[in-house]
Amino acid sequence: MGYILTIQKEAAEKRIRELVELIDYHDAKYYVEDDPEISDFEYDQLVSELKALEAEHPDLIMPDSPTQRVSGRPVKEFQVVEHKAQMLSLDNSYSPDDLTEFDKRVRKWLGDEPVVYVVEPKIDGLGIALLFENGVLVRGGTRGDGITGEDVTSNLRTIKSIPLRLREKSLLADSEVRGEVYMPMASFKRLNEERSKTGEPPFANPRNAAAGSIRQLDPSIVASRKLDAFFYTLSYTDHDFKTHLDCLDEMRRSGLRVNQSIGRFDSIEKVIARCLDMEAKRDQLDYEIDGMVIKVDSIEQQKRLGQTAKNPRWAIAYKFAAKQRTTKVRDILLQVGRTGAITPVADLEPVALGGITVTRATLHNEDEVRRKDIRIGDTVLIERAGDVIPEVVKVIMEKRDGSERSFIMPATCPVCGSKIVREEDEVVARCIGSSCSAQLKQKTRHFVSRGAMDIEGFGESIISQMVDAGLIRSIPDIYSLDKAALTALERVGDRSAGNLLSEIAASKSRGFERLLYGVGIRHVGGTVAESLAARFKTMDQLMAATKEELLKVEGIGEIIADSVTDFFSEPSNRKLVEELVAKGISTVAVARSGGALQGKTFVFTGAMKKYARSEAGQKVESLGGKVGSNLTKKTDFLVAGEDPGSKLNEAEKLGVKVIGEEDFLKLVGG
Repeated sequence: MGYILTIQKEAAEKRIRELVELIDYHDAKYYVEDDPEISDFEYDQLVSELKALEAEHPDLIMPDSPTQRVSGRPVKEFQVVEHKAQMLSLDNSYSPDDLTEFDKRVRKWLGDEPVVYVVEPKIDGLGIALLFENGVLVRGGTRGDGITGEDVTSNLRTIKSIPLRLREKSLLADSEVRGEVYMPMASFKRLNEERSKTGEPPFANPRNAAAGSIRQLDPSIVASRKLDAFFYTLSYTDHDFKTHLDCLDEMRRSGLRVNQSIGRFDSIEKVIARCLDMEAKRDQLDYEIDGMVIKVDSIEQQKRLGQTAKNPRWAIAYKFAAKQRTTKVRDILLQVGRTGAITPVADLEPVALGGITVTRATLHNEDEVRRKDIRIGDTVLIERAGDVIPEVVKVIMEKRDGSERSFIMPATCPVCGSKIVREEDEVVARCIGSSCSAQLKQKTRHFVSRGAMDIEGFGESIISQMVDAGLIRSIPDIYSLDKAALTALERVGDRSAGNLLSEIAASKSRGFERLLYGVGIRHVGGTVAESLAARFKTMDQLMAATKEELLKVEGIGEIIADSVTDFFSEPSNRKLVEELVAKGISTVAVARSGGALQGKTFVFTGAMKKYARSEAGQKVESLGGKVGSNLTKKTDFLVAGEDPGSKLNEAEKLGVKVIGEEDFLKLVGG
C-alpha cells in the first residue's frame, strides 16, 4: 500500500511541475508577448487542475507556482534591502538642443569612434529591481535612495507580467534586472471609478496609483489593482554582453517584458526625430510616458564613458512637455460622497489644459490642503494626467499678495447640516447624517451604474430630482417607482418613463455579482464581487461566510474580508439586502462560461461615443472575449473610434480586421 501511495505522489509531483511550467509559458504568451495560444477556458482548466493537486498534496507546492502569486498575509512594514548595483538617476534634457549637446559630449569622450544609440520610452511609474537566483525570483525591491530600497517581493509577485521563474536556458539565471511598475490607463480609470464610488479620493495620475499600490501592506489589494511592468536594464549578471540591445533581447527571451517601442539609431538627428514622434503619439498609448531614454548601445563604450556621482555619462532622459498650467483658486468647495466622505475641491478660474477647459481640481482631503498650504485666492500649478479630474501640484508662493484666505473644514455637512467627524486613523472626514441627500444621490448613482445594476436612463439630473422629491429615500425605493411619479419629474415623458421602468425591471435579473457590487461594500469593486460570487453563489451563503472562509478566496485579503464581514454584521445593511430580495431581485450568480465572443480578441483605438473603452472592454469580456492593448497577428478585431491613430496602419500590415463603433455595437448586442 505504501509503495502505491509513493507512486501516486511521484506522479502528482511530476504533473505539478508540468502544470507550473505550462501555466508560466501561457502567462508569458498572454501578459508579456500579448500573443495568447489557448482560450481563457483552457487556461482556467490548467489552473484548476494545479489547485486541486496542490490541495491534495500541500507539501508539493512549489514556491514559484502560479497559485502562490497572492500568498502573503498583510505585513506591518516593509524591510530594507540593498541592491546588487546602485540605481543611478538620469540626467535630464528638455529640448533637441540639449540632446545635441549630449551627443557632442559623448563623441568628445570617445573620439572618432562610431556611436549607436538605443532609444526607449520612459515609463512613468515606480522603479524596481528584481533579483533572480538559479532562475527563480527571490527578491523585488523599490528604487529607494538608489542603494537601498523596500522589499516588496510579495506585492510584485502578484503582477502577472513578472515571471516567478525565468525560462529554461536563460543566460540571466543569476542576475538583477531593473524595470518600472506602472498602471495601465484602463486599470487606472477603473480604479478611480471604484474609489469615487466608495467615497475615496481618486488618484491624480497613474504614477501615483502605481506607487501607492505597490506600497500596500496587503498583497491581495495589490493583485486587484491590475498592475503591469516593463524591464529595461540588466544591472547585474555573470554573463558578458556586447551591447545594451543584446541585454534587452536576452531579457525578452528569458520571459521578462520589454517594451516594443525601442529603436536603435546611428545619429543624434534620428534620435531626436524618434523622440518628437513619440511625444506626438504619447496619448495613444495605454500607459503614461513622460519622455524617452537615450543610451549608448555599446557596453564597452558605456564603461569608458563612466559616470558622475549621480548620473551615467552614457545615458540621458529627454523629458516631454508637462501637462501643467497655472490658474487661480476662486474658492474651495466640498463634495459629499456616498459613504459621507467629504472631499475639498478647488474652484478654479477656467484654463485650457490637455484639450479641455478645467474649472475644478481635487484637493483630496484636509491634510493635503494643509500640506500644500493651498488658500482661496492662491495662484496654483495644476496637472492633468490620465483624463481624470486635475490635481493642484503646488502653490506659486511668489504670487501671494496677502489677500488669500486659509481653508477651514466646517463642523457640519454643507448639504444636510449633520455633524462632520474624522476618525483618528483616517485622513478622510465624513458626514454622519443618516438622511443626507448627497450621500443618497451618490449611492443611487453607484447602484444604477453600468458596472452594478446597469439601469440606463438614470442620469444625474433624474436621480437628483427623485431624491429631492422624496421618491427615493433608500435604494429599494427604485423598484417601487411608477409611471405617474416619473412623468411628474422635469423632462420625463410617457415614453421615457416607460423605458426607465423597463430598465428597472430588467435589472432584477442582472445577477448576484452585480448586486453585490451595487450595494457598495467598501473595497469590493467589480473584480472582487465576481470572485466572491463565483465562490459563494448566493447572497445567503456570502452573508453566512466567516472571515476564515472569505480569506480562502483567491485575491481576498484581511482588509477586504474584514470589510465584508463588517458590512453584513450591520443590521441596517442586512435589512437593505432583504428589502431588495423582497422586490424580486435575483441573488444568484449568473453563469459566465462561453459567450457570443468566446475566443475572440479585441483591441480598441480612438474615442467611442456610446461606451468608454473600459466599458466596451467589460462588454467584450462578459460575452467571453478578450481585450488586448497591442495588436498581434492573433488579434481578431481592431475597433476604430474617432481619431484612431497609427494602429490602423499596423492592423493593415498584420491583416487584422478593422470595424467601426456601429459594427462593434452589433457584435455585442448594443
